[in-house]
Amino acid sequence: MSISTEITPGSDHSKRTDVDWLIERFLGHLKYTRAKDWAYATSMDQYLALSLAVRDVLFERKIITQLTHTRGDVKRVYYLSLEYLLGQMLRCSLVNLGWYESCRERLERLGLDLDELRDIEPDAGLGNGGLGRLAACYLDSLATLDMPALGYGIRYEYGIFDQEIVNGWQVERPDYWLRFGSPWEIVRPEFACPVRLFGRVEHRTDAAGRPRSLWTGCRLVMGLPYDIPIPSCGTGTVNLLRLWSARASESFDLNAFNRGGYLEAVQEQALTETISKVLYPSDAVEKNRELRLIQQYFFVACTLSDIFRRYDKNHDTVDELPNKAAIQLNDTHPAVAISEMMRILVDERALRWERAWEITQAVFGYTNHTLMPEALEIWPVSLFERVLPRHLEIIYDINQRFLDDVRRRYSGDSGRIQRMSLIQESPFKGVRMAHLAIVGSHTVNGVAKLHSDLIRSRLVPDFAEFWPERFTGVTNGVTPRRWLLACNSALAGAITRRIGDGWIRDLDQLRRLEPFADDPEFQKEFQQIKRQNKQRLAEWIGRKLAIPTPIDAMFDVQVKRLHEYKRQLMNILQVIIRYHRIRDERADLPPRVVLFGAKAAPSYHHAKLIIKLINDVGRTINTDPRVADRLRVAFLPNYRVSLAELIIPAADLSEQISTAGTEASGTGNMKFALNGALTIGTLDGANVEIRDAVGADNFFLFGLTEQEVAYYRSTYQPWQLGT
Repeated sequence: MSISTEITPGSDHSKRTDVDWLIERFLGHLKYTRAKDWAYATSMDQYLALSLAVRDVLFERKIITQLTHTRGDVKRVYYLSLEYLLGQMLRCSLVNLGWYESCRERLERLGLDLDELRDIEPDAGLGNGGLGRLAACYLDSLATLDMPALGYGIRYEYGIFDQEIVNGWQVERPDYWLRFGSPWEIVRPEFACPVRLFGRVEHRTDAAGRPRSLWTGCRLVMGLPYDIPIPSCGTGTVNLLRLWSARASESFDLNAFNRGGYLEAVQEQALTETISKVLYPSDAVEKNRELRLIQQYFFVACTLSDIFRRYDKNHDTVDELPNKAAIQLNDTHPAVAISEMMRILVDERALRWERAWEITQAVFGYTNHTLMPEALEIWPVSLFERVLPRHLEIIYDINQRFLDDVRRRYSGDSGRIQRMSLIQESPFKGVRMAHLAIVGSHTVNGVAKLHSDLIRSRLVPDFAEFWPERFTGVTNGVTPRRWLLACNSALAGAITRRIGDGWIRDLDQLRRLEPFADDPEFQKEFQQIKRQNKQRLAEWIGRKLAIPTPIDAMFDVQVKRLHEYKRQLMNILQVIIRYHRIRDERADLPPRVVLFGAKAAPSYHHAKLIIKLINDVGRTINTDPRVADRLRVAFLPNYRVSLAELIIPAADLSEQISTAGTEASGTGNMKFALNGALTIGTLDGANVEIRDAVGADNFFLFGLTEQEVAYYRSTYQPWQLGT
């Protein structure tokens, strides 16, 4: 659905350029919002004023977008994710609007550097890794495709953590990204949602003699929504990301305060607001496990309440819900939404169970992101019963009806019943959230071709046999707006001069570059751009780490979450071998700069040891004059979206070496390839499809296949192989 790009209907905006209007709003915000005279405005004032001016444009377009969608009673996509790695928004918003370069020029006339202003913006601490980056890319693409869509998540006050390296060790610091607030969000108190927790369930009979369940005695918290605009590229559409912040229903106990109980007076507020305080509290202790479940239900309950509020504007019954709402679960974190939907339909809307279940399955889709059974969430029944007693009852009912269907098809197969049950019995009794997501959705997708195949054959083969039509594959992707047009504008310009700008919205058009692959002029320009990008990264490394970085060396890069299956350990071991070959054997190897960037989960001790090893190896190599012109190693601290935008355009070689059959897809592999880096990789995740796309001769294949890994897994003895 196309949206008008007119900023203010009925205005004389057409008499001025877009950037004239933007600069006027920028100066207005500096004076009236920041209350600063030009002579005394700080860089922070200028960044905030400019961001608010851009936000004005986006929210005016958002108003038109939402009016168009509401009046058309369109079907909307609702994307539920606990993570969104948005990165810095100023540059990408201006790039998507098509105003970045003209804005830069206008600000230069005022004596301001747009690049310096944009770097003031902290990365929004709303995610952890690929899951959140994928979610952000989806929102960008949905808007650019003019699809009516809203993202939903939690407005974490603290992100995962800021990483510092002290004596080679990872040290976690609070990521207080909201320290100065965010200029991109608008709070919507009129849409606050009550959320119930704990309590008990009472079973009654209504006036018609039908059984009814009443969830009562609950603790009540409020979900306060904050809206962030998501701009399209090349159209007028602006969609929304709505994030929920927890608030106490009654935040201040005046009687307690008057008795002198000052801490007691605000205790309820403090306890409630921990729900949205931090992304992924450590689950090493029982209270934190409880908090994680509460987080998941909190954002799901707020979101479904919001979806029904929007739906009810145009509908008197819920019968049309599947034709007006598609709810996509990004991994198992929002899977409790299935039981919440059933609770709303059965308990609050008084639907028959069968009709409620039909609607629920028609509305939900589930994206699986992992092949590792230990990463599939399983909540202890005792915890679930304490926090969400009515939902546990509903899950038991879903399970009973589902297993009755399984028994009818596979009579006497008790092993299959145990494997497919939504409730596991050992090693503890728990609710299998992936099973709930599969049973409650009409479509289950993996995120790469290999991953989707392995879901069917290895992860949940019983379900795939039961519902073969339900399982499909949707390979992950990345937005070319951020990951080429914005972060590598020189290369984007070189491409556009040769094939036009259609590739920005249709990446398949990059195939039109193939005739230029052997063009000396294009090759020379590409190498010059790569060298400029390497120079920028080398300067950053020099400032932050004081490591001299030769830009004519190969930049060999592995940046991603630190995990054993991603094999950063193997990478640093090959660096040690290369070091000894150069030092002792005088091997004539090409100069190489090996770069790592990764965060290890705070409780993941082995991963933190690998970071320590990388830094210790780097210290040894970087201080050895015998290899100074041949080898450098650097661990780039606090890897995040804005740092990735600096690293990826500079990379010559992309390390994608996870053990085959372990990485669901990956998106870093795509970002590197999009920016012209060569890939050395295993046949894992989306590496398989990248190799198919670029050709086997342009992909440096490494390691065992998934079938070979499976064959050797039971007999693999690394110590024997190494002797």
